[in-house]
Amino acid sequence: MVITIPLVLLLAAGLLLLLRFKALGGGAAVVAVLFGFYLASTDASDTVNGLVNAVTNAIPNIGS
Repeated sequence: MVITIPLVLLLAAGLLLLLRFKALGGGAAVVAVLFGFYLASTDASDTVNGLVNAVTNAIPNIGS
């Protein structure tokens, strides 16, 4: 059985944990979210998507 979790939810949870444990301030969190939003609308988005896909495809193969 395979359970999939959207990467956006994992990143949002990570950001919320950083805010909760005060490892990241509110202003920095807003900057991080805006950076991701604007990065998605640039030509770099294809490269970022390819990198994320490569990493997520490699994770199940670790240790086998």
